[in-house]
Amino acid sequence: MHILQVSPRVPFPLHDGGAIGIYNITAGLLRAGHRVTMLAINTPKHYQPADALAHLGPNFRLVTVAVDTRLKPLKALRNLLFSGMPYNVERFISSEVIGALVALIQAEKFDVIQYEGTYMAWYHEWLASEELTPERTVSVLRAHNIEYVIWERLAKGEKNSAKRRYLSQLATRLRSFEKEYLWCFDGVAAITEEDIVRLKELGCPEPIALIPAAVEMSSFQPDPAIEPRLRSVFMIGSLNWLPNLEGLDWLLREVWPAVHAELPDLELHVAGTGTPPHLLAPRTDNVFIHGFVDSAAAFMRQYDLMLVPLLSGGGMRVKIIEGMALGKAILSTGLGAEGIAVRDGHDVVLRDGPPAWQAALRDYYHGRLPVGPLGAAAARTAADVYDNNRVTERFEALYAQLGTGQAVPAP
Repeated sequence: MHILQVSPRVPFPLHDGGAIGIYNITAGLLRAGHRVTMLAINTPKHYQPADALAHLGPNFRLVTVAVDTRLKPLKALRNLLFSGMPYNVERFISSEVIGALVALIQAEKFDVIQYEGTYMAWYHEWLASEELTPERTVSVLRAHNIEYVIWERLAKGEKNSAKRRYLSQLATRLRSFEKEYLWCFDGVAAITEEDIVRLKELGCPEPIALIPAAVEMSSFQPDPAIEPRLRSVFMIGSLNWLPNLEGLDWLLREVWPAVHAELPDLELHVAGTGTPPHLLAPRTDNVFIHGFVDSAAAFMRQYDLMLVPLLSGGGMRVKIIEGMALGKAILSTGLGAEGIAVRDGHDVVLRDGPPAWQAALRDYYHGRLPVGPLGAAAARTAADVYDNNRVTERFEALYAQLGTGQAVPAP
């Protein structure tokens, strides 16, 4: 097949879940023998050169369009007062992207056009409204997140009343947008069972296939030569993504002070892109902020228990799956592990609220948490469910179901 991916960013380098989620789809499809063309918005935040993905080989082509998606207060205010379109989406709408998309579909035959996430859904609807949708080309939405859920949860946790009202309005607009724009695809690839329920509530018709996030297992294998630091816990994630920053702030404010007072030898190590400057200041509470790290796998191998203190967000946390593949025991909130095929006490520890987290960290410190068995079970789950080859087979099965003419059996 020849597949066109329409992406809100160039998914490289692989420093955050957004890039990893899109990149692994591309890599899996190429490895399965398909051709992939990617039309990617080249944003200031994630700007990459035209040859950034050249290593993917001759069956891959990257077409980029530079779009200034930076937040601009005056444009945001004008949007708030005079537009019903969510500002998050409006920033990604560009006449230059339209021109590049139209040029591609008029010059070449694609079996599948796959739109990577809610923010790209507008382009599919625009093609349909202009009667430019190619005949016999399947349209698929990859629902990496249900966006309104993320902002709804952020609004719920926001203490500043003005900001809470703004976030609530944004969530309402996003829900209206997703209800209007996500129903018109031939098929939807949802990342969790919970998101399938939400998509159906928004009116998305069948088929909605469950296709989870994937991990390149070869890149995330335990290294027997590396012994993690004793009595060390860690968190890794992009800290310019609000749910991650909210979760870390909660951990440092509500959980860690009591833990450190009781267990002063316990170390907390935090890594992530976009670390705010105030977090990089020296600390005296055994919290070590590493900022950006070149290799997530190398960082995670150094430490023992993985923490996922998420209070909001949506979709699936790729970093949890990577930690599972590395054989890490993981302590997460229930929401943090939402949509991941894990069971409390078997391959993950799920706790909510400061007292429960403090008790779990106390158990870990005193050796009462079965870190080894939990990590081994997590690694088995990751290999069985989230290996990129298995996930690619699910995409192929969805494409076949939608009528691409490819005889691919369901996994």
